[in-house]
Amino acid sequence: MSRAPGLEKTSHLQGTNTNLDEAVKFLQEYDLEASETCLRVTSAQWAYSTNMTDLNKRRMVEAQTHRARFDKVTWARAAAFDWTKLHDGKVRRQLRMLTTNTRACLSDEKYNEIYHLISEMKDTYAHVRICPFRRSDVDESLYCDLELDPDVQRIMAQSRDNMELTHVWRQWHDKVGPQLKNKFMRYVDLANQAARVNGFSDAGEEMRYMYEDPNFENEVAESFQKLLPLYKQLLTYVRRKLLQRYGSSIIRPDGPLPAHILGNLWAQEWSNIADIVLPYPEYRDFDVSDEMLHQGFTPLRMFQMAEEFFTSIGLKPMPPEFWRHSMLERPNGRKAQCTASAWDFCNKVDFRIKQCTEVNMENLVTIHHEMAHVEYYMYYADQPYLYRDGANPGFHEGIANSITLSVLNPIHLRLVGLFNNNTELYETNINFLLIMALKKVAYAPFAYLVDQWRYQIFESGVRKMNSEWWDLRLRLQGVVPPVPRSESHFDAAAKRHIPADIPYIRYYVALLLEFQIHEAMCDAAGYNGPLHVCDVYRSREAGRLLTDVLKVGKARHWKDVLKMLTNGNSNRLSADAMLDYFEPLMAWLKDQNKNERIIGWTTYKEDTALFQPLVYGSANRHLTSHSVVIFVMIVKWIL
Repeated sequence: MSRAPGLEKTSHLQGTNTNLDEAVKFLQEYDLEASETCLRVTSAQWAYSTNMTDLNKRRMVEAQTHRARFDKVTWARAAAFDWTKLHDGKVRRQLRMLTTNTRACLSDEKYNEIYHLISEMKDTYAHVRICPFRRSDVDESLYCDLELDPDVQRIMAQSRDNMELTHVWRQWHDKVGPQLKNKFMRYVDLANQAARVNGFSDAGEEMRYMYEDPNFENEVAESFQKLLPLYKQLLTYVRRKLLQRYGSSIIRPDGPLPAHILGNLWAQEWSNIADIVLPYPEYRDFDVSDEMLHQGFTPLRMFQMAEEFFTSIGLKPMPPEFWRHSMLERPNGRKAQCTASAWDFCNKVDFRIKQCTEVNMENLVTIHHEMAHVEYYMYYADQPYLYRDGANPGFHEGIANSITLSVLNPIHLRLVGLFNNNTELYETNINFLLIMALKKVAYAPFAYLVDQWRYQIFESGVRKMNSEWWDLRLRLQGVVPPVPRSESHFDAAAKRHIPADIPYIRYYVALLLEFQIHEAMCDAAGYNGPLHVCDVYRSREAGRLLTDVLKVGKARHWKDVLKMLTNGNSNRLSADAMLDYFEPLMAWLKDQNKNERIIGWTTYKEDTALFQPLVYGSANRHLTSHSVVIFVMIVKWIL
């Protein structure tokens, strides 16, 4: 049985210096140099993101290359110390952070190789273009120039044509995966080499080590087990609606869901098919976009409304630099990356948001989300550089999303004058909860399984990357590819986080945390009612609790931060708050599904044959020790 790592790991190249004064001096120097390097790199990235010229791209690459060299020098200096023998706990923790979860321990040649491999994979991904669906062979006017954003994602969200959806899904996966496969296999090899130098068995173990908790893996597995009954009820209801829309030739009444008809290229969240599955469409209209336009909202007014939310609970207003330097609208006369994002320039005064804002409810919610990140940046700005981050890798997203749970509900929208309909109608609440479940509950298995797959690859090798990807998606998510796949494909790479070397379990952790934080703030506000309609707007008590958490950054263990949130009642990641939030929907789904023979999905050979052309015998079927941990804990829910 594979166990999550403890905190005693040391590098194979661990140094011998145990002089505490020298270690403190090194960390002080690092704090200054790292902040300056961060400012330089972030400024270059901002310049390119808001004005995508070749010159700005070259400057960004130069700054990133400088940071890579700085990281390598930093690792060498930190690794000269034997932090396990230093008596100061803060110094010991900071040195441990600098000498783990880094590839800087590799030789210069291999370090440069993995750095460039990741850059090449990201660049290849960004330049993929696919052909549109041709409705006839004589249509010669169509060019193969569809980009992921917005073209591919728009088609997957809006089309209800099975043939078009299948075509676009296949085109994207076929164009991305095969050309990245060999590079990714080499990346896996180098990442594992770096992990072993750092004292780990493989790169997956090193990834989990970031959470500084030997029980982390079991904790998230237990929470996923708790969420599965709700997910299975949701899947069963959605499948019935899709069956009515597409027919039994596309979807089996008791089977898994085809990945291409769920409104999302990766089938990771299903809110785009609300028009198919919403139970009470006549009560649907709580999208306040039209009302915002009617009231003459502008992007600036939307940002001011978000700022007022935070100041109403006692948090800081945005500083002058924010309003002076942020990009709040799509610029004229130049190309810019429009993905909304919050920026910390690491100098304790400059914080910004980049967003090509359109006047609609979705953008209003996004602004609150991004501004929550900025609040986090401002509150932990006085911490040492290493502690200017979320308490764990999921905390930033968890806090930002917890704010949107207050904003994105009919009660709050009515309070701020944007929603005039009755918010107490049963049908309105079920519609609202179902849409939230399509966003949140449907996302849970995907957010959980991406890194479960990555851990398997790091541990057991790259021989069956594609079949293992779809095996996990079938077992944990109940999703299958719409067309047969083989090991010549590499479908995991269709999700950018895989080739871009971005850990994904943080998004599952953030999902749990957003509901835990929301519940804690509602408790602090004295709220006592259904969690899904709680709004902490204007609650100074909720704001004080949140402020205490934000100030800490990463200076304390995230388990201690969870204790702060729960008044000492718990320090565990838990699905309980999320289940409380969706409790009324769970009761409704059970009633809707009461005549269903199967709650969840059954798996037949025809499902596994889609990605395992040769059926493996049980004697040849290989499960990694990591997989055993996961599957033993959830088998009673999956099979």
